[in-house]
Amino acid sequence: MIDKKSVHTPMMQQYHRIKADYQDTLVFYRMGDFYELFFDDAKKAAELLSITLTARGNSAGNPIPMCGLPYHAAEGYIAKLIKIGESVAICEQIGDPTTSKGPVERQVVRVVTPGTVTDEALLEERQDNLLVAIVFFKKVYGIACLDLTSGRFVLQQVNSSNELLSELSRLNPAELLSDEDWVLPEVLKERKGQTRRPSWHFDEESARKLILKQFKTHDLKGFGCDNLSAAISAAGCLLQYVKDTQQSALPHIQGISVENSDDSILLDAASRHNLELDYHPSGKIQFTLLGVLDKTITAMGSRCLRRWLNRPLRDQRLLNNRYDSIDALLANQLYQEIRDLLRSVGDIERISSRVALKSARPRDLLVLRSTFAVLPALQKQLARANCAILSDLTLKMAEQPELLNLLQKAIIDNPPVLIRDGGVIAYGYNQELDDLRDLSQNANQFLLDMESREKENTGITTLRIKYNRVHGYYIEIPRSQSDNVPDTYTRKQTLKNAERFFTTELKEFEDTVLSAKERSLAFEKKLYDELLNAIASVLIPIQQCAMALAELDVLVNFSERSQSLNLVRPVLQQENGLNIEGGRHLVVEQVSNIPFVANDLNFSPERRMLIITGPNMGGKSTYMRQSALIVLIAHIGCFVPANKMNCGPIDKIFTRIGASDDLTSGRSTFMVEMSETANILHNATANSLILMDEIGRGTSTFDGLSLAWACADYLAKKIQAYTLFATHYFELTSLPEEQSVIHNVHLDAMEHGDKIVFLHAVKEGAASQSYGLQVASLAGVPKTVIEQAKLKLRHLESSAYKEQQTEIGSTQLDLFAINEPHPAIELIEKLAPDELTPRQALDFLYALKQTI
Repeated sequence: MIDKKSVHTPMMQQYHRIKADYQDTLVFYRMGDFYELFFDDAKKAAELLSITLTARGNSAGNPIPMCGLPYHAAEGYIAKLIKIGESVAICEQIGDPTTSKGPVERQVVRVVTPGTVTDEALLEERQDNLLVAIVFFKKVYGIACLDLTSGRFVLQQVNSSNELLSELSRLNPAELLSDEDWVLPEVLKERKGQTRRPSWHFDEESARKLILKQFKTHDLKGFGCDNLSAAISAAGCLLQYVKDTQQSALPHIQGISVENSDDSILLDAASRHNLELDYHPSGKIQFTLLGVLDKTITAMGSRCLRRWLNRPLRDQRLLNNRYDSIDALLANQLYQEIRDLLRSVGDIERISSRVALKSARPRDLLVLRSTFAVLPALQKQLARANCAILSDLTLKMAEQPELLNLLQKAIIDNPPVLIRDGGVIAYGYNQELDDLRDLSQNANQFLLDMESREKENTGITTLRIKYNRVHGYYIEIPRSQSDNVPDTYTRKQTLKNAERFFTTELKEFEDTVLSAKERSLAFEKKLYDELLNAIASVLIPIQQCAMALAELDVLVNFSERSQSLNLVRPVLQQENGLNIEGGRHLVVEQVSNIPFVANDLNFSPERRMLIITGPNMGGKSTYMRQSALIVLIAHIGCFVPANKMNCGPIDKIFTRIGASDDLTSGRSTFMVEMSETANILHNATANSLILMDEIGRGTSTFDGLSLAWACADYLAKKIQAYTLFATHYFELTSLPEEQSVIHNVHLDAMEHGDKIVFLHAVKEGAASQSYGLQVASLAGVPKTVIEQAKLKLRHLESSAYKEQQTEIGSTQLDLFAINEPHPAIELIEKLAPDELTPRQALDFLYALKQTI
């Protein structure tokens, strides 16, 4: 039997051997100054990167498809691949070409995947890059989340697929690891950055051992996750994956924290989308809440704000501490001076991870130096604020005077991008390095001095010391002076008109100078590695400092926004209820040229649901969204856009706003609407805030109206959540007559001739009409169509009136009347009162009540 490998060239055999371990990864195979890709990798990369696909040489009798890119330009290509969810294995030459027999030895030194990338050029500066592993284990879902760029490692367990999807929507991972034997939910199958891992990578026992080894502990009780079996299984897979891709230790991953869904306000994926927290369909960040709130100075602060925004908290003590810090920073405009100091702070959170992974660049160290240098001034300013949370942050911003002094001495002020270019370490830092540099840089002066000395010693005034690449350094003397050459000279070459010699001194100088640059670069790299080790020795304090600086930046940002946007401190209370006076929608207010009309919102135990009516474009959706956003802003610890706010406990925010289909899953607009509604009805509680907009409009009038009525009735009667229920079904405005916790409000508008003027003011009571034709006219519907619609409307209204008049003496059929006899009536019809005992009569009353 012929060995398949034998039909390939030795180099292709080496390539196939390496590629076998990275089947789903593009292998960048180093050949000289290029990374080459072969076979299917080449075809795929050529298409994705728009580079030329060629064929060169033969292997197994066939041309080899290949494409290549310069190694020094690889970052840009890798960045493009990472953004579309591809992974890249970097295969370098590790053998010596001068001593290798056959192909130079190569091996994969690093695998770059969407969730494990740490290079600055490949990352979004103001957005977390998360790697998440999920597993379904013992009837719960385990979630492990790692930000490799900061070392933040978080575990969580949830009980339902809805909660899982909600958390994945919040985390928005760059890469998602899952068990290859687990059938993924449909909604996850199309997600980019999917990586399937073998089932045994999720083994709980192996995962525990791996985690304990990473953190050098005997158990996980200290991290509060000892009993989270599913999350631990996910964490083990995640940790193994990172070790495999990075090919190195992970010293910056120092511990695990646990998140509990009861600690935060839950928002499902639909609600995040509808509220436009950090994403807008247009792609414009300025149309999102983050775009308006984020004026942070540092990238660390921006990422921290995004995390807070996507996970509003329920801990009123912590939130009040944040409010206190805003008050303290606003006093005497303290936040202004701190903002100015923060401009000297760099992204030391991500730099610390690159230090740990030995991939930090010279300019990273310069950023560390400038950040350490500004810490004393920051601490001095914070000392002026009498605030617990700011004092705590000050302690975490521990100064590093020794490390600062080391970096000030070691690194020049404007170092090159890469250490391999040399010239990073400052003169005066190390004498041996200075000597090596002097040798290579001051060779000309040495040769001039030597040449003068030899002329004087030999008396040959035409003597010259020269250099070429073939013969190196040599002393050249005219043939006419050859009799005067000293015995200490050794002949090197004879020319027609000159003789070339060398001396022991010149040979030693040549050996020293030619190797000096190479030795200088190698020695500088050694000193640089020692610097990285010195920084790594205080990695934990640096990480704590980075976290404190990020939080300080967010709190300072909240202070600036509070003053600039006229925000007020909310009042959090234990009593149920929600009261907002003069509430505003921050985003609409900022992007609109029209003065914003502020509105009130009042919920209490006696006022649980508001039925909102009014014209399209009248402001119903804006009013609903602003109410949810104000609540959310309060629960990230920021002041709110209102004149006053009092808020009791809120556990979840649900929104059912807007219409869209899901063609990939075969779901119509109405099906999507009903799925979201079902999720709300199953998961909302009495402490939830719910926004429901136009339920039932995707089907026939009677079906839609019936569903809207039933949903509103269920929310008010059974769930008793705080609900804003916008509708065009005016029949729903009679609900307050049946339930006292339901109230009508409307968005005001008025007609002026054939035109409509939106007043955007929320008033008590139901709207008098829908103004549908007027809005259609504003939208540009042709006048003939509008006139025809008016005629049809008058006809329908007239017909409805005539029908009502013909029903004299009879009760008009109610929309919700049931044609079949009610079960209670059937029970009564079967009843024989004279035959009942007192006990049976009582049982009958209970049975009768149960049918209602």
